[in-house]
Amino acid sequence: MSVETEQGYATSVLGTGSYLPERVVTNEEIEARVPGASAEWITDRTAIVERRYAAPDEAASDLAVHAARAALDQSGLDADGIDFIIVATTTGDAPIPSTASLVQLALGAHRAACFDVNIACTGFVTALSIAQAYVALDPATKVLVIGTDVWTRFIDFDNRATSVLFGDGAGAAVVGSVPHAPGAPERGLLKVELVSKAEDHGLISMSAGGSRRPASVETVADGGHLLSMQGRGVRDFVLDNVPGLISGLLKRSGYEPADVRHFVPHQANGRLVAELAEVSGLERAATHLPLRHSGNVGSASVPVALDTANRSGALQDGDLVLLTGFGAGMAAGAALLRWTVTQGGPR
Repeated sequence: MSVETEQGYATSVLGTGSYLPERVVTNEEIEARVPGASAEWITDRTAIVERRYAAPDEAASDLAVHAARAALDQSGLDADGIDFIIVATTTGDAPIPSTASLVQLALGAHRAACFDVNIACTGFVTALSIAQAYVALDPATKVLVIGTDVWTRFIDFDNRATSVLFGDGAGAAVVGSVPHAPGAPERGLLKVELVSKAEDHGLISMSAGGSRRPASVETVADGGHLLSMQGRGVRDFVLDNVPGLISGLLKRSGYEPADVRHFVPHQANGRLVAELAEVSGLERAATHLPLRHSGNVGSASVPVALDTANRSGALQDGDLVLLTGFGAGMAAGAALLRWTVTQGGPR
């Protein structure tokens, strides 16, 4: 769907923010806790050297609020200027209320309608597509899109396939409109495409805690509330599906992989992301990988990487930026942006 409106506006990112908890957990600490995982093995297999763990009193909404405030500050907006808060999370504070509602309360965003999106590591890109639709309907709309997860509460430290990867964090973006004169070069959020492959849903799962298997002494004892992931199957899903998604998005947008200046992927695993970039023909793009010091932060991965790239000064006016998320569901999504910078921050 084109984001340019009849009124001469385009949807754009107005500001970004991110937050990682204070506690740093090194590979050496993981080695001491996880059977069969050496620090060297973790670095070689994942490109992660450390990750952040939330404090005992920090939940997903707390991390989200920090990231949101940073994004609001960069955009120059007050919380009361936000019309919608969309939180992408799989590890929300509780089943009810929505984590977005708790973020609204903490920010004082009294005008905002709030809801969560639960599609794991594709969540932020999915939420962007929803924000895109709201702004296209009314260019005055401002949407706060947040990805936040506290995965370290749900990992099995006896399983090195998952326990070495995950950290906690949050990232955010304020999405709104910018003027777009007829005939002027395209700008802002150009296109978002999403795909789901439910037949592969068993590759990443948490079997208990929902209505099929409510939490009980038995589900806790058998680890049903912990994350289960089939690493090789996930890799195959990503390489079988995401390059085609990227190729189709670029083709339908009128671009080639060589036109992309910045690749901002889900921070799943450094080795997997490098392979994905190569297979997708994105070798010439700068691939942004803050996972070296954050780990895989789930729904927060894409916005944390975007904010890191933005605040480093790497994203220049007019650069073509490709965001890609993939994960549980199984699902994948990609968003293409023409980065636009005006006085006060990104537009």
